[in-house]
Amino acid sequence: MDHQWHQFAVAHLDASIEVKKRVIEECVDVLVDSAATVSDALRAGHKLLICGNGGSAADSQHLAAEFVSTLSMDYQRPAIAAIALTTDSSILTAIANDFGFDGVFARQIEALGSPGDVLIGISTSGNSEVVLRAVAKAKGLGMKTIGMTGRNGGKLATLVDHAIVVPSPVTQHVQESHLALYHILVAIVERTLYPK
Repeated sequence: MDHQWHQFAVAHLDASIEVKKRVIEECVDVLVDSAATVSDALRAGHKLLICGNGGSAADSQHLAAEFVSTLSMDYQRPAIAAIALTTDSSILTAIANDFGFDGVFARQIEALGSPGDVLIGISTSGNSEVVLRAVAKAKGLGMKTIGMTGRNGGKLATLVDHAIVVPSPVTQHVQESHLALYHILVAIVERTLYPK
């Protein structure tokens, strides 16, 4: 075993744990409020749209999959209406080519979003232009908006109805905390909609 890399790994995990401790203090209340917003919308027959760039694009797909399929086979329930706006390469490239990349999510929201739907925009910096434009379009349509971000929240935190801001400047630690928050969000929503 290489002692240097062992210490490197331990330091990373220790730092991630410290961020998650701060998440407990600073993010849980707004997460619970966000889950109520999502649950209310779904109960009323609306849907959830999710977007983000890069790693947050992958997270969008992960989160949508857990709503549509299941978070765990231990909690059986019907499918929940969620769409990741990051998955259709033909739509993404057509919009980017015809209208510019910054509108790739906003254009899909124009096509798919309805008043009462919910948008979750994910941006670790809070300043991803494609996510900011998506939020602006969603709000213009009468959708509810949730931002999942880090650092100081960026512009995204000022635009959304609910801002879940992981208190860290380190992208990896923000993403690691986001993953835990996604799982909790899905668990609360499914148990609210389909209590056992």
